[in-house]
Amino acid sequence: MTTFTISRFLSLFICTLFGHALLAQSQYELKAGWMSAPISQVKEKGEAISTSSYSTAAWAPAVVPGTVLTTQLHNKQIPDPFYGMNNERIPDIYTTGREYYTYWFAKDFTESTPQKGEQVWLHLRGVNYSSDVYLNGRKLNEKTHHGMFLRQTYNITPYLAKDGNNRLAVLVYPPDPVGKPNGGQGGDGTIARNVTHQYVAGWDWIQPIRDRNTGIWDKVIIEKTKQVNLKNPHVITLVPGKRKPNGPQQPATVKVTAELENPTSEKIRGVLRYTLDGKTVSKKVSLPANSTQKVALDDLVLQNPKLWWPNMYGPQHLYPLHLQFLVNGKTVSDEETVQVGVREIQTVWNERTRSMQVNVNGQPIFIKGGNWIISDAMLRFSDARYDAEVRYHRDMNLNLIRIWGGALVERPEFYEACDRYGLLVIQDFWMTGDANGRWVDPLKADDQWTRRKYPDDHGLFLRSAADQVKMIRNYPSLAMWCGGNEITPPAGILTALQDSILPELDGTRWFIPYSNADSMSFNTIGGNGDGPYTIQPISQFWAYRTWPFNSEVGSVGVGDLESLERFIPKENLVAPQYLGKDHKPSEKVDSVWTYHTYTGVGYEQHILPYGAPTDIRDFTRKAQLVNYDQYRALMEGFSSHMWDWYTGTIIWKTQNPWTSMRGQMYDYYLDPNAALFGLRNGGEPLHVMFDPVDSMVMAVNNGFEMKRDLMLVATAYDMAGKSTSLGQLIVEINPSTAKKYFPLKGNLRRLGNEKGVFLSLRLLDLDQNVISNNFYWLPNAAGNYTGLNELAKAKVHVTAKQIEKGKMEVTLSNPATNTVAFFNRVSLIDPQTNERILPAFYSDNYISVPPGEQQRITVEYTPVEGAASPAITVEGWNVEKLTLPVTTTGSAGR
Repeated sequence: MTTFTISRFLSLFICTLFGHALLAQSQYELKAGWMSAPISQVKEKGEAISTSSYSTAAWAPAVVPGTVLTTQLHNKQIPDPFYGMNNERIPDIYTTGREYYTYWFAKDFTESTPQKGEQVWLHLRGVNYSSDVYLNGRKLNEKTHHGMFLRQTYNITPYLAKDGNNRLAVLVYPPDPVGKPNGGQGGDGTIARNVTHQYVAGWDWIQPIRDRNTGIWDKVIIEKTKQVNLKNPHVITLVPGKRKPNGPQQPATVKVTAELENPTSEKIRGVLRYTLDGKTVSKKVSLPANSTQKVALDDLVLQNPKLWWPNMYGPQHLYPLHLQFLVNGKTVSDEETVQVGVREIQTVWNERTRSMQVNVNGQPIFIKGGNWIISDAMLRFSDARYDAEVRYHRDMNLNLIRIWGGALVERPEFYEACDRYGLLVIQDFWMTGDANGRWVDPLKADDQWTRRKYPDDHGLFLRSAADQVKMIRNYPSLAMWCGGNEITPPAGILTALQDSILPELDGTRWFIPYSNADSMSFNTIGGNGDGPYTIQPISQFWAYRTWPFNSEVGSVGVGDLESLERFIPKENLVAPQYLGKDHKPSEKVDSVWTYHTYTGVGYEQHILPYGAPTDIRDFTRKAQLVNYDQYRALMEGFSSHMWDWYTGTIIWKTQNPWTSMRGQMYDYYLDPNAALFGLRNGGEPLHVMFDPVDSMVMAVNNGFEMKRDLMLVATAYDMAGKSTSLGQLIVEINPSTAKKYFPLKGNLRRLGNEKGVFLSLRLLDLDQNVISNNFYWLPNAAGNYTGLNELAKAKVHVTAKQIEKGKMEVTLSNPATNTVAFFNRVSLIDPQTNERILPAFYSDNYISVPPGEQQRITVEYTPVEGAASPAITVEGWNVEKLTLPVTTTGSAGR
C-alpha cells in the first residue's frame, strides 16, 4: 500500500465510523527535497528567496529534519565526526564565528488554494536556535523566533499560492553565545545562557558538536483543517485503590480537555466529542471569532478497564481515543487521536529508606532505571531507532528511563516506544549543575553566581517548558518531571514550574526540584547524592549503603572488538597497557581511545585477575566479563535491599548518542555488550542470586503475588566440569521481597580455593521448568581467575533454525564429557559481509552451558527485503568460533 492509499483508507474508515462523507483534516511532513546554503553565499533577502522564481539550483541538498552538520555530511563536505579523530577536522563554531553555520533552508511544495472554510497550518516542531520563516515572499514571524524547545505554528491559509506551487524558506541562526569547548562539562558553560541543550559544547562522554546542532532539527508538518483547529488535547486517568494486573477491575475515570482555535472572523458553533472503548462523550461549544478556548468534557467512567503497567509488572494496554470537533454538529473540522494508558502514578515517602517510593495503580514499583542522554548526538532521530533503544531497555529488565537535563525533551515517538514497552520516564528540564553554577569551576567563563541565573531569558525558558509539557503530557509512560540535573532552576523559573505551569497544564505527576534532591532521596552521606561511577568491587554493591533512591550510579561499558572496529582506525586498535604498581592504577592508552572518552580507572584491577591482556581481542573479551559481572552485581545488590535500604536506582548511563567508550549497555551502532545481559540477568522480576559478602543464596520477587512451590538448586562446577551439589530447597517468597535462604561459604571456599569455581543457581517450578538461571564464576582464594585460563576447549553442538519470519532459535548443547562451555556470545550476521546484523534482540547472551546440558535462546531482527538469509556465529571463552546458516529445520555446528 502506498502512503496515499493508507491515508485514504484511514479517512474513509473514520468517516464510516462517525457517519460522515469525508474528513476535512489531513497532514503531511515536508521532508524530502529541501535545499540549503550558508548565509555567506546568499545575498538576497528572505522575501525574494521564498518565491518560486528564485533559483536554488546552486544550493546543496539539505537533510530536514537535521542540522547543518548532517547536511554537510550528506553532501560529503565533512568526514564522519563519529569516526576516529575526524571531529578534529571539522571547524568549530567558536573559532569560525556564528555566520559560518548560519544557513538558509528552502523547500518547494504543492498545496492547493484552500476552499471556503478550510485552514492550512505550518508546524515547525523544532528549530535550533533562532529562525526567520518566509512563505511565498511573505515573512510569517514578525520577530525572529528563539528557542530550541519552542514549537512554531503559523496559519498560512492567506499566503498560499493560487497555482498551488509554494516555497518555504527558513533562515536558521546558531545559539548565541555558542560556548567555548575548553574541555569542561558544557565547555565554558555559556551555552547554558540559551534555552538549548548543553552537551553540544562537550562533556566527559562526548566531544563538541561543531555546529552546536544548528538547523531545522525536528519535523516540519503541513496540517489542513476546516474552520476550527483542535489542539493540545489533555487526557488524565484516575485509578483509585490498589490494583493487580489480572482479573476484573473496579472502574477508572477518564478526564478529557482540549483547546479549540477559531481563526475566522465569525462565531462558530459545534460539538466537541470523543470516543473511547465504544463510549462517546460530547459537548456543545460556541467559539467567538478569532479566539482560542479550552473545553472540558464530562468525565467518562470506564468499566472493568484494561490497565497500563510498567515493564515486568503487567501488560501495557493502550486505548485509542478519537477526539473530534464537528461544525454545527455535522461536519468534521479537525480531529486528534491519543493513545491512552489507563494508569495512575502515586508517590509516597518511605520512612524506612527515607526516599520517595513510586506506586503505579496502588502497587509499589521498585525502580530499576537507566539514564538516557539522547538517541543521536547529531539529532538524527527515527522511529526505528527509538523503538530499538527503548526495547533494549525493556530487555535489560528496567522499568524507568531518566532523560538527563543537558539534552532535551525527547520527541513524541520516543514516548510512544516507552508506552509500548512499559518504561516509566523521568523528564528533566534543561539545567545541569555543571553549567548552571552548582560548583565553583575554573573552566567556566562566568562565576558561580552569574551561572546560577542562566539562562538569560527566563521567559523563553518558561514558554518553552509550557509548550513541551503540552506536547508530551498524554503519554502514560511519562511519570515525573525534574527541574534539572543536579541543580534547581533559578528561583523564578522553579516557582513558575512547580506552582503554576505544571499544576495548570499537567497536575498529575510528581515534580522533583532537581535530580538528587532530598525530597527524592534524603542524603545523609554528604556529597551530591550520586555515584559511585567507576568500576567497583562486586561486594561493594551488596555491602555499601548508598543513597536510598540513587539517580546516578555505575559507569563501564567498553564494547567488544567488533564494536571498536566501527569507529577506531586499525592502527589505533591497541589494548591499554597497564603500568600500575603496588595496586595503584596507571595506564598507557591510545590517544584515539582517550578522545572517545575511554576511562580505564578500575578496569585494570578487574581485568588483571583474568591475566594481563595479550592483545586487543583479549582485552575486549575480558572487558566483557567485567561488564557482565559489574551490572549483574549492581542490580542484585540494590535488589537485595529492596524497601530496606532502597526504593530504586538509576544507572549512569545505559546508552551513548556518540561513539563514546563509557557508560553504555550497547554502542552507538546498537550492538549490545555483555553489560546489557548482566543487567538483564540481575534485574529479573523473579531472580535467584548469590550474596558474595556473606555467601548466602537469595531470591527476590518483584511481583505482586506470592511465589510458592519453587525448588532452589545450587550446584558447583570445577574447572574440569565435575559437579558438586551444594543444596536444594523448596521455597516460597512473598510479593515485593528479597529473602535469604542458606549459606554456601565453606563449600565454595573449599572447592574454589586454588583455581576458582563455577556456581549455578536455579529456581525451578513443579514441572522442573527453569524460572531463573544464574551462573557465576568465582575467583580463587587470592582473588584471581587462574582456573579460567586452564579450561579445556569445549566442542559444543549448535543448532539454529527459523521459527517465524525475523525470529530464530539457537540451541547450544554441551556434551557431558566436556568442561563448562563458558561465556558464549551468539551473534546474528550477514553471511556475505560477516558483519553483525544490527539491531538484533537476544533473549539472552554471553551464556555458559554446564556439561550435559543445553541452553536455548531466541534472536529477533527486522528482515530486509532481498537480503541474504542470516547466519549465526558462536564464540566463547573456551569455545572456538563457529558459523552456521539459519534454516527452517535447524542446522548443526560442532
